[in-house]
Amino acid sequence: MWEGLDAVDWATLSHNYGSAEDVPDLLRRCAEPDPDDAVYAALELLNRLFHQGGWICSAAPAALPFLLRLAESATVPLPSRREVLELLWRLAAEAGQVAERFLDPGWQPAWEHALPRVFLLLTDPVPEIRRDAAHLLGVCDSSGELLLPALMRCWQAETDPATRLDVVLALGRAVNRQPAGRQATEVMELLRGLLGAPEAQTRLAAVHALAPAAPHLPVQRVDLLLEAVRDPSVELWQHTSSVDAAVQGVHNWTAALFTGPSPTFTLGLLKDHPDVDQRIGALAQAGGLLAQWRSVSVDLLPFLAARLGDPATEVRFRAAELLACLGPAAVAHADKVAVLLDDTAARDTRTRQTVSEAAVWALARMNDPRCVPGLIELTRGSRSGFAAGSAGYPVTTGLHHVVLPSLTEVLTCLPDYAELLLPAIVEQLDAVTDDHALNGMCRVLEAWGAVAKAAVPQLLGLLEDDRTWAAAANALAGIGTAGTGTARYGARDLLSARSSSGEAGAEVAAWACWKVSGEPGPVLEALGHAAAQGSIPRPFLRIFADLGPYAAHYADQLRRMAADSDPWTRIEAAYALWATTGDTETSVPAMTSVVRGLAKGTYLPVMLPAVQYLAQIGHAARPAALLLRDVPTRDQRLRSNGGWRGFTQDEAIRVALEELFAACD
Repeated sequence: MWEGLDAVDWATLSHNYGSAEDVPDLLRRCAEPDPDDAVYAALELLNRLFHQGGWICSAAPAALPFLLRLAESATVPLPSRREVLELLWRLAAEAGQVAERFLDPGWQPAWEHALPRVFLLLTDPVPEIRRDAAHLLGVCDSSGELLLPALMRCWQAETDPATRLDVVLALGRAVNRQPAGRQATEVMELLRGLLGAPEAQTRLAAVHALAPAAPHLPVQRVDLLLEAVRDPSVELWQHTSSVDAAVQGVHNWTAALFTGPSPTFTLGLLKDHPDVDQRIGALAQAGGLLAQWRSVSVDLLPFLAARLGDPATEVRFRAAELLACLGPAAVAHADKVAVLLDDTAARDTRTRQTVSEAAVWALARMNDPRCVPGLIELTRGSRSGFAAGSAGYPVTTGLHHVVLPSLTEVLTCLPDYAELLLPAIVEQLDAVTDDHALNGMCRVLEAWGAVAKAAVPQLLGLLEDDRTWAAAANALAGIGTAGTGTARYGARDLLSARSSSGEAGAEVAAWACWKVSGEPGPVLEALGHAAAQGSIPRPFLRIFADLGPYAAHYADQLRRMAADSDPWTRIEAAYALWATTGDTETSVPAMTSVVRGLAKGTYLPVMLPAVQYLAQIGHAARPAALLLRDVPTRDQRLRSNGGWRGFTQDEAIRVALEELFAACD
C-alpha cells in the first residue's frame, strides 16, 4: 500500500499548517487496526489538506494516490475509509470552484489519473463505499462525458436502495456538466422516467437531479415532493452520502428547490402528521420562510396557532417562539398563546427553555399585559431559559435560529407596563450582586426613561458604589429630570463629584449630570478635554448631539468627522452637527450616503439610526425620503441578523421609514 510513499519529498510540499512532512505518518495511521486512531488520523489529514477550503495545497495531489489506496483496501477500518473518501470528495469539489491561482498545478493531472480507480469503487462490496464513490463523482468537476458511462453501469447493477439514491443524484450532477450527446440524452430520459418510479424517495431524487436544468419542475411536482418527504421511507436519506440527513435535513434540502415567497411546500409540510420529527421540521421550514418573507405570514399564521396545542413540547415551544417573532402581526392569536403560560414543559436543550417562557416572550412582543406576571416571576427568580445576554445570529437563507432573547431585552420593550414591573426590578437593584444582572436592570430603566422614576432612590445608592455607579448613571440619564426634587439634587451632586474626580468615565458622569439637572457646564468641560485630544471619540458624539446649541463651537470637528470612512462615525457626527448647528447641507448627504444600500434591499444596523435621524431633520431630508420611497413595498425582510432579532430589525426600520416619509411630506 505504501510503495512510493517515502520517495515523495514531503518536506518541499505544504498544507494548511505548513510543511507536509507529517502527512506520511498520518496516512499510515489511517490503516491501523485501531478504528479510533485510524479515524483520528483521517480527520487530521482532512484538517491539514482541506481545513476550510479555499485552495488546493501542493500536498493534496501528492497524497491523492495513497488516499485512494486507503479507500480501496478492505483491511482498513471502514470508518477510516469513509473519512478518507470525505476528504477526497471535499478536495475534488473545491478544485472545481477555486480560482486557478489557488489550484495546485499538480491536482488536475493527478485527479485524471485517479478517475479509473474511483470508478472501481462503484463496485466495492461495501454499500457505504459505493455511496461515497458516487457522491465523489457527483461533486467533482470532471466532464459528464467521462463520468456518465461508469455511473450508468453502476445504476444498472446497483440494488442497495440508499446507494441508488446517491447514484441518481450523481447522474443529475454529471449530466448537467455534459448536457448534449447520446449518453446525456439517455441519462435525461432515465431521470425523467424515474419521476414515475414506484419508490417515493427515488422520485424525490429524480426531481433534485433534474431541477438544475428544469427550475420549474419542483413547483410543478410539489405534490410529489411533499408525498416523498412526509413518507416514512424518507429515513433512507440518512444512509446516503449526498444528503446524510434525517427528516429536517431532507425538508431543508428540498425546500431549497423553491425560490421566492412561495409557501405551498411549507403549507403542505404543516398539515398534521403523526411523526413528531415531521411536525418539528415543518415548523423549522415555516421559520425559515417567515424570516425571509413578510407576505407568507398571512398563510402560515393559522397553522402556527394550531400547533400551540401539539402534544410535543418542542412543537409547542417552536410555535410560540415563531408567534413571538411575528409579534404585532400575531396578536389575533394571543388568547391561544396565553393558555401556555402555565406550561412548564422544558425543551431538550442545554438551557432547558420552557414552553411558558416562549409564551411570555410571545405575549411581550404582542404588548399583551398577560406577560407581566411571568416576567415578574422571572425577574425575581434564579432559573431562566432566557438568554444570559444579547446575542446575534447570522442570516442563513432558509434557516431560522430558534432562540429566546435575554430577559433585559424582553423588559426593555415593555415601557407600557413599567409601573407593574418596577417593584420587582427595584427589589433586584437592592439585592443582586451579579454585575451583569445589575447592568441589565439599569439598561431597562434607561430604556424606559421617565416612567422609571420610582427607581431613582435605589439608583442613588448605586451611585455611591465604585462598582455600580456607571450603570446607575446611565439609568439616571435615561430617566432624566423626571425624578422628584430632592432625588434630582442628590443625583446631581453625586454625578457632579464623579465628573470632576478625574477617574475613568468622568464624561459619562458629566453627561448624566446634565440629563438629570439640565446644567450643561460639567459636561461641556469634560467633553472639552476629550475634544482637545483631536478627533472626538465616537461614543461621545451622541452627547454632543444631546447638548444641541451648547456644543455649537465644535462644528468644525463634527463637520470633518461627518466625512469619515466609518459609517457609524459619519452618521453620529452628521447628526451631532445638525443638532448643534442646524446644518443640513453637510449632515443630510452624509446620512443619505449610509442608507443608499437600503434602497436596494440591503440592511445594516447603522441604517436604523441614520433613518431615525433623517426623520428628525424633517423636510430637509426629502432627498433621502425620495431615495427610500419604494423600500416599504419590498416583501423581503430588511435584516442583518437571524433569529427573532431579524424580525424586530425589519419592524424597526419600516417604522423609521414611515416617520421619515411623514416628516418629509
